[in-house]
Amino acid sequence: MNKRPIRVILADDHALVLEGLRSLITAEPDIQVVATATDGERLLDAVARFQPDVVVSDVQMPYLDGLACLPRIRQSSPHTRVLFLTAYNDGQTLQSVLASGADGLLLKTAPPEQTVQAIRQVMAGQMVFPAAARRWLGMRQEETAVTISERENEVLALVAEGLTNAQVAQRLHVSANTVKFHLKNIYEQLNVTNRTEASRWFLENRD
Repeated sequence: MNKRPIRVILADDHALVLEGLRSLITAEPDIQVVATATDGERLLDAVARFQPDVVVSDVQMPYLDGLACLPRIRQSSPHTRVLFLTAYNDGQTLQSVLASGADGLLLKTAPPEQTVQAIRQVMAGQMVFPAAARRWLGMRQEETAVTISERENEVLALVAEGLTNAQVAQRLHVSANTVKFHLKNIYEQLNVTNRTEASRWFLENRD
């Protein structure tokens, strides 16, 4: 019995890139391109309409970039895996994609066949990142492992459990302002911007 093909939406603001990806993927019998989009708003509309298995999106696009689309994709189609493409392999871009909770990242300089393979990999539940991103993530984990204090780790553990600042303060017998101060330091050290990202880091890196 044949398995249903992987349903994919492609998003890129460069028509040549979009058409090249479409041609490449359409040739694969186990992958089906159900829609394409040239900006973030069209991507969100297509996701809501088609509920794809995988979205392959450029990081930078007009109106809404790929990273801004991600939480809204998660909301409208929770099962959809999101694979980002980028021409940039600088630390800031890698950091942003890793922190976003995306399922994978590919560099546009990589062989096109890697995109096909990555679609299959994220569909199978694997996370796909280039070697540069894996090295950067490894370095970040080494750095943060030694800079998170014992008290900050206690705060982070309770935040990861879903407690509010007031509840954390009550549990640790400190003021809510003290909790805010600890969280500010934690965000800076982990290069994250909110409790969800900090909690994700804690759950992935706790002993």
